[in-house]
Amino acid sequence: MENAGGANGNQWGFKANEELKTASGITVRGVLNSLLENLNKNDTRPLIPLGHGDPSAFPSFRTASVAVDAIVHSVRSARFNCYSSTVGILPARRAIADYLNRDLPYKLSPDDVYLTLGCTQAIEVILTVLARPGANILLPRPGFPYYEARATHSHLEVRHFDLLPAKGWEVDLDAVEALADENTVALVIINPGNPCGNVYTYQHLQKIAETAKKLGIMVIADEVYDHLAFGNTPFVPMGVFGSIVPVLTLGSISKRWIVPGWRLGWLVTSDPNGILQDSGIVDSIKSFLNISSDPATFIQGAVPQILEKTEEEFFSKITDILRETADICYDRLKEIPCITCPKKPEGSMFVMVKLNYSLLEGINSDMEFALKLAKEESVIVLPGKIHKIYQVLKRFLLPNPLILEITGITVGLKDWLRITFAVEPSALEDGLGRMKAFYDRHAKKQ
Repeated sequence: MENAGGANGNQWGFKANEELKTASGITVRGVLNSLLENLNKNDTRPLIPLGHGDPSAFPSFRTASVAVDAIVHSVRSARFNCYSSTVGILPARRAIADYLNRDLPYKLSPDDVYLTLGCTQAIEVILTVLARPGANILLPRPGFPYYEARATHSHLEVRHFDLLPAKGWEVDLDAVEALADENTVALVIINPGNPCGNVYTYQHLQKIAETAKKLGIMVIADEVYDHLAFGNTPFVPMGVFGSIVPVLTLGSISKRWIVPGWRLGWLVTSDPNGILQDSGIVDSIKSFLNISSDPATFIQGAVPQILEKTEEEFFSKITDILRETADICYDRLKEIPCITCPKKPEGSMFVMVKLNYSLLEGINSDMEFALKLAKEESVIVLPGKIHKIYQVLKRFLLPNPLILEITGITVGLKDWLRITFAVEPSALEDGLGRMKAFYDRHAKKQ
């Protein structure tokens, strides 16, 4: 069929937005999809998904029955079939404020809470709000790549500060001060840490707050893994230091309740001094929410019952399992000579490990390691940093040109891997055993 032109025979006036391809390639999903394409379809063993943090499919990680009952009751009540207000329905916002107030020295009100489609939309909201011309934002390396993807899409300059593995993945505060200038708007921290599995101490969080105040920037505190701490360091919310520096807290029910698909998150202004209100940030958040989508109202309607009635026994069970699987992960990784784990994870669902290629034959990058592991062992792990995987994938003779064009940075550390331990303990043992067999097969001969 001949390709017809537009009106009056002219060329069509539309074309694809190429920036979207660039932004989407940075995400975890983009890279994991390329690994899944490389699986051996003839391998009958079950896939072991150690690349992303969604344990909801495993029996040990089923959500609380209270949460399920709350959803059912919300739907059957017929009270939540309507549109939501822009910022979220009042009972849900009040319940979230009360939930967070348990750990704060001052009281949040429902007006400090904005409901979002999971924590990812909360990231989208605040990065869009902050993206004035010339502005830059400080992101952790390693970190969660969605921040970089959204910043790239919003033309917000990204500057990376390092997390220090030798110091339990603490923020390099000297680097933060060196990176910041008059156009810096915010510093992002993720606590408990994704991808490092660290939990920050009260003292370190206070130093972060004081550094941000000195620089005149806000702190964006990603606390989607709040209270998933199972080591010696208790979880402390950044909002505790809201009287020192304005804090925007991002959270959700996704991880603590093991329901990432429910897409219910929040953005909260922890700012008793009213700086975010005076600067217009609060009004800009509301303006953005006026032109974006809302979480499903029936899920909002279930929030009060979920937050107020979930028993501590459920939370203890989840953290006990994560403690067990973190132990398994740390111990089994020590049996693989080409992998070094600098710190045993104490929180979230992940650990970062370093690769030593000098012990491997024919593997020269974290992406090659991940691709071959997927193909040979049906185990998925996330490579730490890639710039363009066209050439790597070409060696594996993959036919899909879309896959061949993926670019990305993933979590931002070259020659490292992110591994999740939030899977069934037996599946984790199996997956790490396959990784050991993979090493044995590819180890350089002495």
